[in-house]
Amino acid sequence: MDRYVKLPFYAKASLLILGIFTFGSMMYVARQILVPIIVAVIVAILLHPVKNFFMRLKLGRVASIIITITIAFLLVAGLGLFIVLQFSRFTETFPALVGKIDSFMTETIYWISGFFDISTSRMSNWIESTKADIVAKSAQAIGQTLVTIGGLFVALLLIPVYIFMILYYEPIIIEFIRRSFHDGHRHKVSKIISEVKTLIQSYLSGLFVEMIIVAALDIAALLILGVEYAILLGILAALLNLIPYLGGIIGVALPMMIAFVTENSPWVAVWVLVAFYIIQLIDNNYIVPKIVASKVKINALVSVIVVIGFGALWGIPGMFMSIPLTAIIKLIADHVDSLKPFGFLLGDTMPEPAGENDIIEALPPHRNKSITG
Repeated sequence: MDRYVKLPFYAKASLLILGIFTFGSMMYVARQILVPIIVAVIVAILLHPVKNFFMRLKLGRVASIIITITIAFLLVAGLGLFIVLQFSRFTETFPALVGKIDSFMTETIYWISGFFDISTSRMSNWIESTKADIVAKSAQAIGQTLVTIGGLFVALLLIPVYIFMILYYEPIIIEFIRRSFHDGHRHKVSKIISEVKTLIQSYLSGLFVEMIIVAALDIAALLILGVEYAILLGILAALLNLIPYLGGIIGVALPMMIAFVTENSPWVAVWVLVAFYIIQLIDNNYIVPKIVASKVKINALVSVIVVIGFGALWGIPGMFMSIPLTAIIKLIADHVDSLKPFGFLLGDTMPEPAGENDIIEALPPHRNKSITG
């Protein structure tokens, strides 16, 4: 006879923590393999309707996939080339920008030394030693960055191959997922797969529309204020805005710094902050609810946690993928009875406040009698 051992709470909690730690460690160790594959799966789901469109034109599966990937590559390459051209303009005037930063630092040193009655030479020596430490640490960081960029370059070469294979073998992959479950659950599995496709496609298309609108608003605001490199800074701010909550802070810091250094009046930087704050209000209260948030129901607390968590695991790509992956997890949890409480926790639906009668009815019988009697 089978015997089931009922574990105490502390044992269950310990096993849960150990399981989460082990799973997280495996995800971190295998990040160079997992990240390109997950990115390829998400992009393949996004490109799936385009591939089907060309297949309906009787072009064949292979030709349809090649045309779809080529179009996507040209769009991404065009955006990348545009950013590179804008950045090249930034690098041409970079020495002048560095000179303005040095003069600003010199004025700041004299102001601090006069205000706090500190020797100017002492301040200069401290700054020079700090610069030396920064340069030494930067050299090591640059080496690590080059290695990371090399790994990313290899991953970028693999992603189109993964996308092609996923789109080509899509029927086999979907049928494998269906056959992995009992016959009675295959209808529910098919429904989940269909909803995941719709979720990813609508969410990413919504993000793309949001990015275009926010980039246009950011560029217009910076051009009106006369900030240099307005187009580059506006596009970078819109790209960073795709990282929930944290990206917006970084996106406004860079234009403020450039405006503060390059413009004669520090009020320009303040107006940049005001303009970006208004744009964020428009984005958070109109663009996101109408275009993006209607597709993904994740509450703010979970969003911040998963962005930081996936960022620690997989870096910047993890931050961008955190919300789609969490939305997929929530969608699956909403369809599995045992996981529905976790799906509710991830969502943003507020429960109805419990009344006094509801609380009394929820208590055990002996507690209920002691209260009502």
